[in-house]
Amino acid sequence: MMMTIEPLRWGSALLLSGAWLAMCANYLRAARSKSGASSAPADWLVVYASQTGSAEYLAQRSAGLLATGGLAARAACISSLDDASLRGASRILFIASTYGEGDAPDTAARFAERLMADGAGMAHLHYAVLALGDRSYANFCGFGRALDAWLSRAGATPLFERIDVDRGDAAALEHWQHHLARLAGTIDAPDWEAPAYADWRIAERELLNPGSAGSPLYRLALAPVDTVLPEWEAGDLAQVSAPADPAHPREYSIASIPSDGRLELLVRLQRHEDGSPGAASGWLCEGAASADAVRLRIRAHQRFRLGDNAHRPLLLIGNGSGLAGLRGLLRARVQLGVRENWLLFGERNAAHDFLLRAELEGWQAAGWLEKLDLAFSRDQDQRRYVQDVLRAQAVLVRQWVEHGAAIYVCGSLQGMAGGVHAVLQEILGGGVVERLAAEGRYRRDVY
Repeated sequence: MMMTIEPLRWGSALLLSGAWLAMCANYLRAARSKSGASSAPADWLVVYASQTGSAEYLAQRSAGLLATGGLAARAACISSLDDASLRGASRILFIASTYGEGDAPDTAARFAERLMADGAGMAHLHYAVLALGDRSYANFCGFGRALDAWLSRAGATPLFERIDVDRGDAAALEHWQHHLARLAGTIDAPDWEAPAYADWRIAERELLNPGSAGSPLYRLALAPVDTVLPEWEAGDLAQVSAPADPAHPREYSIASIPSDGRLELLVRLQRHEDGSPGAASGWLCEGAASADAVRLRIRAHQRFRLGDNAHRPLLLIGNGSGLAGLRGLLRARVQLGVRENWLLFGERNAAHDFLLRAELEGWQAAGWLEKLDLAFSRDQDQRRYVQDVLRAQAVLVRQWVEHGAAIYVCGSLQGMAGGVHAVLQEILGGGVVERLAAEGRYRRDVY
């Protein structure tokens, strides 16, 4: 999958690579262990509304900063914040990503729908909001702004003005850190700096859809130039800084796992209205030679990793270049020896757009894919999309979910992801979909 840094992918100051990624994962586990259950008492709550893990990471760092000043602070996902805990807290720092055009992240959907619809007073609460977003969107930091406005209307008292972060702007993050250091009464807080990019090279480049009516889509295999292959998990992201636009890096779902011995991406060649190629996709798909350095670093994508779903039945749904993230998950499942995998994938025409056909059919023949359902939208008079195939399989979908399955969706936000979400609500009921999201059994990486 490819995109510019969207609200959910703002964290250019937080992106992780190599050993630093492993250290961060250990840090998060340790922080969770120290904080205990979500009901553990704390003078300060740092509540994160995260889609790809950036807000969660920043919440852990914020809670740690407060703790350096002797304050009892705990980071918590907004999905765990019910009415009682909200009204029982006196100090909350909110770190809120925005999803799509101003929407709440999946983890905050229930909070936005239920608690933010209540206008009851919260004069007892002191709060601050760090809103994460991207100014290229009309509704910049939409959810963070809505959250701030709701808190103000309810009578809560701001500790300081909301801070809006455009694509991980370092100055805005330093401003937030400065406020927290003052609250904690400490000047010893370390800077939150991103690691440097590493040099990679393109070892292979393969056009996957020759003759397609759609834009060319390439499989790229990359190898680090001067370092060993870093560790990552299925579901994680690679951030590429293109020479033509280094200030605006692009993120791609990783389509491989470390044991493959290389990092693989599926990149759609984007073109502007004047026909010129996209800064990053043009560089990767056409411009970069095998000897050229590709500036790349890896970021953990906690919300799309397997996590507790590693041994559950898995229903994977996607379209186009979204197959990258799903392929990484499938390769991890094969490595784990888990066979209860069902892939629903959509593209334009079977003749030209059956991406990675040999691999997928090989997994099906070997029993690694229990079911493979395909939707080629333009192979019949009436368009047929992934959500249509999903609806036709309603009985089996309910059976898989009742059997404990998790659902992962990767691909385009407009059309596919929205359609799939609506059909899942139709098949399972809105309450069940909410519960699956809260349990981490419904995860989306869409753009």
